[in-house]
Amino acid sequence: MQIKAFPLVREFNSWVAHNQETIAQGIINLIGAFFILFLGIFISRILSSGLKRLLTSRGVDKTITQFCSTLLRYGLLAFSVIAALGRIGVETSSIIAIIGAAGLAVGLALQSSLANFAAGVLLVSLRPFKAGEYASVGGNAGIIEEVHIFSTTLRTSDNKTVVVPNGKIIAGDIINFSRQQHRRVDITVNVAYNTRVDEIKKLLTGIVEKDIRIVHEMGHTIRLNEFGQSSLNYVVRVWTKNATYWDVYFDLMETIKSTFDNHHVNMPYTQMDVHLHRPTTRNDYA
Repeated sequence: MQIKAFPLVREFNSWVAHNQETIAQGIINLIGAFFILFLGIFISRILSSGLKRLLTSRGVDKTITQFCSTLLRYGLLAFSVIAALGRIGVETSSIIAIIGAAGLAVGLALQSSLANFAAGVLLVSLRPFKAGEYASVGGNAGIIEEVHIFSTTLRTSDNKTVVVPNGKIIAGDIINFSRQQHRRVDITVNVAYNTRVDEIKKLLTGIVEKDIRIVHEMGHTIRLNEFGQSSLNYVVRVWTKNATYWDVYFDLMETIKSTFDNHHVNMPYTQMDVHLHRPTTRNDYA
C-alpha cells in the first residue's frame, strides 16, 4: 500500500508545483468570500436594528416594524451570499434569474395579499384611525380594536367582530367619528302649517338651552328649513361631546315630543284612508 501511494503523492506534489498560482488565487477568493459573507451578516444586523429603532421611535406599528426590519436583514444576507458565491467563481447570473422568476411567481400568486399589506403600511403610516376610535371603514362602522398588517378588526355597536381587508379600507371612504372632540347633533322636526314660526322656535330654543350637555359656546341653529307637502320642517343643530352624542340625540327627540304634546303642537304624519265597498248583488236591484 505504501509503495502504491508514493506515485499518487508525487503526482499531487507535481500538480501543486505546476498550479501554485491557481491554488493561491483560489485561497484568496475563498478568504474573500468568507470576508464578504461575514461583512454582510454584520451590516445586515446593524441596518436592520437601526431601521427597527427608527420605526419604533416614529410610532410605527410593531408588526410593520418587525416585518420591515426582518425583510431588510434577509435581503442583505441574500445579496451577501450571492456576492460570496461570485467571488469563488460560481456563475450567479442563473441564480439571480431563478430568484427573480420565483419572486415574480410568488408576487402574482399573492397579488391580493400584497395589496392588503401595502394598504396596511399606509394605514399605519398615515393613521386615519387608531385602536379605540369609532370609525366607518370598508362599509362597516364600529370601534377599531386592532390594525394588523393585512386586515383591521373592529367591533360593531351590536357587539359583532368584523375583520376588514386593508385593501378594501384604503380603496373606500374612511369616516372617523372620534377624531374630533365635538360632534354636531342634527334633528329635523315637522309641525303643522297652522303653527306660528316664532312659537315653535321659542319652544325648541328653551329645550336646547336647558340641556347642560350641549356645548352652548359653539352656538346652535334652530330655523325653518323646508316647506314640506304637509308640514313645516324645522332643523335643530347643536354641538356636544363625542361621549354624549347619542344621549343628547335621544333625549332631545323625547323632550321635543313631550313638550309639543304639552303645548298642543300638532306634528303631522302620513295617513292612509281605506274605503271598503260592499260588492253589488242581484238582490240590491230587486
